[in-house]
Amino acid sequence: MTVDTIVTQGALAQNCYIISAEDLCIIIDPGAEPFNITSRIAGKKVMAILLTHRHSDHIGALPFLQKETLAPVYEMSNLKEQNYSIGPFHFQVIFTKGHTEDSLTYYFEKEKMMFTGDFLFHGDVGRCDLEGGSWWKMQESIHKIKCYPDDIKVYPGHEEATTLGEEKKHNPYFKD
Repeated sequence: MTVDTIVTQGALAQNCYIISAEDLCIIIDPGAEPFNITSRIAGKKVMAILLTHRHSDHIGALPFLQKETLAPVYEMSNLKEQNYSIGPFHFQVIFTKGHTEDSLTYYFEKEKMMFTGDFLFHGDVGRCDLEGGSWWKMQESIHKIKCYPDDIKVYPGHEEATTLGEEKKHNPYFKD
């Protein structure tokens, strides 16, 4: 499985991810630049579009991609905290509320990858002062995510990737 990162140049530089297994793929958080995204998935069948939350910088290209790919959209409203399989893609959904009420993380255990949206960044966590945000729920989510292995690569909604171990050691919000 490969991960292709597209830093979309919408209102905020946001990370859209394309996870591929041969000629199949999943798109995570199609924030903007739908033609850039479609050029990267040319020749592949889109099995699903996964949303970490519904802020506009994470879903700007969604209407276009839904129409073009006819792929189902997975988000908080139609998911439970459990394991899912979509073709060759196997992942766990973890509710990581705090930044928003609908924030969630996708954990691909076999590949040791976690897509956190705006819940967790390198050295930081998402803002909790926007509508639907809650610092108390963010703290619950941080506590929940600390239980996962250190060697997981974390792919955030903005900026560079990190590892969960790095965040446990150096992220000030992960200190007890």
